[in-house]
Amino acid sequence: MKIIDPHHHLWDLETNHYPWLVDPIDNFAGDYASIRKTYLITDLIHETNKYELVKSVHVQAEFDHDDDPVKETAWLQSVANDPDARGMPNAIVGYADLTDPKVESVLARHSEHPNIRGIRDMLNFSDDPILRLARRGDLMTNPEWLGGIRLLAKYGLSFDLQVWPWQLLASAKLAKSIPEVQIILNHTGMPLRRESDDLKEWRSGLVDLAKAPNVSAKISALVMFDQKWTVESLQPFVLDTIDILGSDRCMFASNFPVDKQWTEYDQLWTAYEEITSAFTVDERKGLFHDNAERLYRI
Repeated sequence: MKIIDPHHHLWDLETNHYPWLVDPIDNFAGDYASIRKTYLITDLIHETNKYELVKSVHVQAEFDHDDDPVKETAWLQSVANDPDARGMPNAIVGYADLTDPKVESVLARHSEHPNIRGIRDMLNFSDDPILRLARRGDLMTNPEWLGGIRLLAKYGLSFDLQVWPWQLLASAKLAKSIPEVQIILNHTGMPLRRESDDLKEWRSGLVDLAKAPNVSAKISALVMFDQKWTVESLQPFVLDTIDILGSDRCMFASNFPVDKQWTEYDQLWTAYEEITSAFTVDERKGLFHDNAERLYRI
């Protein structure tokens, strides 16, 4: 089966600086020592023996925020231009501080690189410091940030939305207010808590978010929150997400090498295959390949 992986990361610790990899932090997913080493596009290509990985999308990997974020995009473009990379990553989702008064110049410089397709400025916010990935506060209520995200349409860029389930309702309001920007939900809405009320919150938030026609979703990172996972334990989250948004607005992704801590690449994609075994051929082509190709314009 041909697949497109629309959410993975690369890092060269000899070339670039990623503070979270060099200086370990308290991480909500636990000890991540096994991935604190260089991971290149050739490593991703070699992960699979069963599937034909034909294209990929790189999502910003928390390159040093104190440095120029366009450096990461420039490096990734050079990776894609190398013949050994087979053109991957075909799409790059870069980082920009959307509260920065000079953010438009950053977006313009990102756009000089042909594979740039979008921006991710992580929005995860919580009273719990370990879950507070957005260090600048609740950005969806920040007027400067809202002004920044509206600039994405000018440069033909989408926005990769990463939030916790309790932020999905606010995310729906955001998506409806900027219909000109394609919003791509990361990591299945990150259902990290599995109590009944938490799951109701996640599902109801997805339902509201799905009402915005400019929203799609990547089904990924489920094993990060279910580290002793089985196909049966992943199935409700996969099927609920597809049921709520529709098979034409969802795509499967690996989140490698982060999720390499809890699964093999082929094992994960085989689970996606098993869960969707009753789907039509066209639905599965969309989920494994076509939707990512269309939404990331690759």
